[in-house]
Amino acid sequence: MRIGFLGGRFDPVHSGHLGAAHASREQYGLDRVIFVPAARVPGKADDWSAPAEDRLAMLHLALARQPRFELSEFELRQGGLSYTIQTLRHFRERFPGDELFWIVGEDQLARLPEWKDIETLAELAEFIVLVRPGHPQQETERLPHLRLHRCDGQPLAISSTEIRERVRGGRRLTGLVPAAVAAYISEHKLYR
Repeated sequence: MRIGFLGGRFDPVHSGHLGAAHASREQYGLDRVIFVPAARVPGKADDWSAPAEDRLAMLHLALARQPRFELSEFELRQGGLSYTIQTLRHFRERFPGDELFWIVGEDQLARLPEWKDIETLAELAEFIVLVRPGHPQQETERLPHLRLHRCDGQPLAISSTEIRERVRGGRRLTGLVPAAVAAYISEHKLYR
């Protein structure tokens, strides 16, 4: 089985995340994509806009009608900093004979050499790099040990920051997040 993993804050999950998962699944024949929301992200401030339970609820809503997409609470249950190496070790034990792919945006490619235990990560999984509109193509010479695959899909140029700003500005989210996620944000008065 070929399994992809998409990690991040998902604060909130949006159509760009879903599009990236669809594009990766289709281009690389992934049998499933597992979304892995982070507890805390190394190198980023702990300025969460929505609590973990709200981020999880929105992910459940976004993935409800996506039979090949799943949600893992592994990093949230672990707590503390969410290092990809810990997550991939967990999933390598859970899926010992499967091919694992970690999905990242092209903007993360330049930072991969700084990831904790990147050499071991390269042994545990291959990387699917999503080409993002507006980002120049990154060089990969510093990463000769990584198995990198470029995803040619056209991920939507949407950010969670933009979603939060739109909510604060009273603007609509049509097409930017699934309708059920937009309703949840409104009902729970998130990002105001």
